[in-house]
Amino acid sequence: MSDRLPLRARALAFLQARLVKVPTTAEEMIALRNQREGFRTGPVVGFLFGRPADVEIEETYVDGRRLLIYTPRGLSGPAPVVINFHGGGWCLGTPEQSAWVSSNVAAETGSIVVAPSYRLAPEHPFPAGVEDAWSTVEWVAKHVDDLGGDPSKISVMGDSAGGNLAAVVSLMARDAGGPPIRAQVLIYPAVEMYETFPSEAANADGPVLTSKQMSTFGHLYMGSRYGDETWQASPMRADSHADLPPAHIITALHDPIRDHGTLYADALRAAGTPVDLVDYGTAFHGFMSLPGVAPVAKEALAAIITFLRDLD
Repeated sequence: MSDRLPLRARALAFLQARLVKVPTTAEEMIALRNQREGFRTGPVVGFLFGRPADVEIEETYVDGRRLLIYTPRGLSGPAPVVINFHGGGWCLGTPEQSAWVSSNVAAETGSIVVAPSYRLAPEHPFPAGVEDAWSTVEWVAKHVDDLGGDPSKISVMGDSAGGNLAAVVSLMARDAGGPPIRAQVLIYPAVEMYETFPSEAANADGPVLTSKQMSTFGHLYMGSRYGDETWQASPMRADSHADLPPAHIITALHDPIRDHGTLYADALRAAGTPVDLVDYGTAFHGFMSLPGVAPVAKEALAAIITFLRDLD
């Protein structure tokens, strides 16, 4: 089977290069954020981003942050809980962009999925996003009974920047002695802030994410702390990756940060942490938020569901 990008993805890359101005400043990033969220309410939303599964969706606020809670219908008894952090380079995105994944994981695994917002750069640079992600973990652990969840079955998930946050809070929970994290699903995670790996050169002008955008995201997210080598920004740099929850890591062949996921899987395995690593040859960065453009997203979603089900 060919690993060439599907025609829809190539068309997306063509349109992106011609219609979307690549932000290079804080002001341009904020403008792009507003433009993107306006687009998500247009007529092609269902096709591009996938139609959510039939689950109960509740919106709540915690310390000014918005959380979407996806609960399977007819839930009986304490259920597993999955906290799903959205991507967007720590500068863009909302929980809604992961609705297709969040709702289907809830429906197919019988889990309660909590999809939180978090403060975004450039207005709120590092470590604001980490603080909010950790605060969400603590809130879920404290209120898990109210949610209908099982306190021994809390997992984390995230894509791209959200994968970074999921990896970081897994390390934080280990070092703090809890709350216990059962598993981590890392979807094309960004785990290294500064090093350049071969996949970045190979996919420098890929669809959705380019090498130039990676640099902009990193500078805006880190702000005045750009160059700080703390593992809370780059979980790859943690002193140890032992005693972490088992991981399911997804990478995409046509993704500039593909090597991040591969190298993080290597680090986890070397420390004795169980890892499933799955690379999708026809996929690109962000493909799990764009199932209408990336048919392989359904296969990747099925693998996530199987991984979470098999934890029981």
